[in-house]
Amino acid sequence: MAKTKELSKDTRNKIVDLHQAGKTESAIGKQLGVKKSTVGAIIRKWKTYKTTDNLPRSGAPRKISPRGVKMITRTVSKNPRTPRGDLVNDLQRAGIKVTKATISNTLRHQGLKSCSARRVPLLKPVHVRARLKFAREHLDDPEEDWENVIWSDETKIELFGKNSTCVWRRKNAELHPKNTIPTVKHGGGNIMLWGCFSAKGPGRLIRVKERMNGAMYREILSKNLLPSARALKMKRGWVFQHDNDPKHTARATKEWLRKKHFKVLEWPSQSPDLNPIENLWRELKIRVAQRQPQNITAVEEICMEEWAKLPATVCKNLVATYRKRLTSVIANKGYITKY
Repeated sequence: MAKTKELSKDTRNKIVDLHQAGKTESAIGKQLGVKKSTVGAIIRKWKTYKTTDNLPRSGAPRKISPRGVKMITRTVSKNPRTPRGDLVNDLQRAGIKVTKATISNTLRHQGLKSCSARRVPLLKPVHVRARLKFAREHLDDPEEDWENVIWSDETKIELFGKNSTCVWRRKNAELHPKNTIPTVKHGGGNIMLWGCFSAKGPGRLIRVKERMNGAMYREILSKNLLPSARALKMKRGWVFQHDNDPKHTARATKEWLRKKHFKVLEWPSQSPDLNPIENLWRELKIRVAQRQPQNITAVEEICMEEWAKLPATVCKNLVATYRKRLTSVIANKGYITKY
């Protein structure tokens, strides 16, 4: 049966007006070109509800009962990796036959959306305890203390690697050269960088051209850490942060730092979300990707240029909000946070 066109609100109101004026349903239908049955339905609705507006419709009955909804919601809450097929089978055993699409729609109404699981560092109980201890011990540290920290880390920048570059394009123009990013097999190579920063701005950034070992790491610190501290005009007693990579925690490295009288921030393992330099690395990678370097030499040059252009205000804001990171760790019971 063909679907009839809904009457406009103006026509419905005219039907009511003519009815109140004493006209019959047949006369109203002829005058307005509307079926007599439709006129009668409009008048009955007006008499019952005192309105001609559309009322909420009940829609098709739900295929999954409230009990079934609770069952699948409880299942995915206990195990978020449960496949939709397993949920379909669970309901089928309970006498309810549904499709995977129905499962998705039902869970979406419960505030549960299917997403790709984020990859995060593996946290063992000892790591969780250490992260909580660090967060609780430093939660009330004044902002000035964090401003006196030099944060450091290494990162890898890939040529033609994954990036978050977006383009504005018209339909069917996805393959236009301006709307694509060139790639090559095996990623096209990469460079390793060491860098540092403080609340006052970015420090030195250097390319690590060979496989880094403890001796090379100490040489990097010798040539770049103190010059960075001077350039950033760090206050007396500034603190150095690095993670617990074996090169950083080697006995020779610890002894070298002790002889140089560098204060080192005690750091919980597996905690990249507690190091604000990760946010700077992310910003740097986006900037490099947007410039689309075509070879490794260009990657290095662009990295140096974009690192030097990182605003000091961005660095300051990352440090100024450090307490929020600690609060998030405590709120998440020591597990990885959004940072």
